Amino acid sequence: MYIHLGGERVIRSSELIAIFDISIEKSSKISKQFITHVKEEKTLVNIGEEEPKSIVVTRDIVFYSPISSTTLKKRVNVFYANA
Repeated sequence: MYIHLGGERVIRSSELIAIFDISIEKSSKISKQFITHVKEEKTLVNIGEEEPKSIVVTRDIVFYSPISSTTLKKRVNVFYANA
C-alpha cells in the first residue's frame, strides 16, 4: 500500500517509521537535534512550496509534508483497517 504525503510524493507504507506534527521540532531539544542531523546528511526533503505541517520519517528520508499529521495518520489507519 502507498501513502500520499503531498505534492507528487508517495511512499510505501512499509517504509514509514513515524509521523509527527511540525510543532515537535520547536518543542523538543532531541527533535531539533534530529532535524539538524538530517539536514546535514541531506536526507530532509521539503514537499512543495507550502508551509510544512508534519514531519514524516521513513527508513532513508525525512519529509516535511504540507499535509497535517492528523490527516496522514488517518490515511495510514485506513490502510491498516482494510488490510
